[in-house]
Amino acid sequence: MAKRIQFTAQGGPEVLQWVDVDPADPAEREVQVENRAIGINYIDTYVRSGLYPVASFPSGLGTEAAGVVKRVGSGVTRFKPGDRVVYCQAALGAYSELHNVAEDRLMLLPDAISFEQAAASFLKGLTVHYLLRQTYQVKPDEVFLFHAAAGGVGLIACQWAKALGAHLIGTVGSAEKATLAKSAGAWATINYREENIAERVSELTNGKKVAVVYDSVGKDTWEASLDSLRRQGLMVSFGNASGPVTGIDLSVLNQKGSLFVTRPSLYGYITNRQELEHASNDLFSLLASGAIKVEVPEQQKFPLKEAARAHQTLESRSTQGSSLLIP
Repeated sequence: MAKRIQFTAQGGPEVLQWVDVDPADPAEREVQVENRAIGINYIDTYVRSGLYPVASFPSGLGTEAAGVVKRVGSGVTRFKPGDRVVYCQAALGAYSELHNVAEDRLMLLPDAISFEQAAASFLKGLTVHYLLRQTYQVKPDEVFLFHAAAGGVGLIACQWAKALGAHLIGTVGSAEKATLAKSAGAWATINYREENIAERVSELTNGKKVAVVYDSVGKDTWEASLDSLRRQGLMVSFGNASGPVTGIDLSVLNQKGSLFVTRPSLYGYITNRQELEHASNDLFSLLASGAIKVEVPEQQKFPLKEAARAHQTLESRSTQGSSLLIP
């Protein structure tokens, strides 16, 4: 038997249940991973709440963890029992002691990277990779706007931008979070509770505004994001922390300067083994070199059975950087 978090109906954190399960044997080309650290991501709250549908109930939750290979199914050639591995695109169910993962979704974890570092940074780091290197290729000395700069994705983006020699303007909700973002490499910060985002962007860029905005907040920042863009700028909406953006009037994009908008996700950028290896190796090299550091505060490491409390904490916007579940 093994323990896992599951839910039988979508709703608030209270729907998450701590249960015993009899883990299935790994199927053909599947690897059974004994999770050592499990990543908590905002998308998990969308799945739990009902913003994103699930195929059937009871359902597991979570797609990201790092651990050790326990068993392999038939046809598996890349991995063997005892290997250190990390994954972030598994079928739902990573909030568990054991999880069966398709071989193609797993990466060997370099010895220089701990299980906690890996689980705290893999999905978020691959997200920053596609945002800054593919959706729009940020250039050295370029100024751009990144919302929620003190969040898990944001702190990695601050460090990656610094490694690229680019200037990230990060929005934050407190002075403490501003300090955190700047120490991670943000060029400037804007406290959205006290300052007008678009006006500050204009001031910081001498009226030029920015060519790209990365927005994971959603409806609360939509207008400010568009107003921060220069003519023909790109709005990258990649999350809905404040709720989804709905009812878009396309003529507004025309009025604000022939703007572009995209709604990307990791699943649109990592679709095969080659793409996974390319992005992972870029991330691993930055982690191993220390250019990107991921430190999870002790109060943001939750026992796996307390996943509901972890979700309450995440949705309160009181966290800084990444959070983990520990089996």
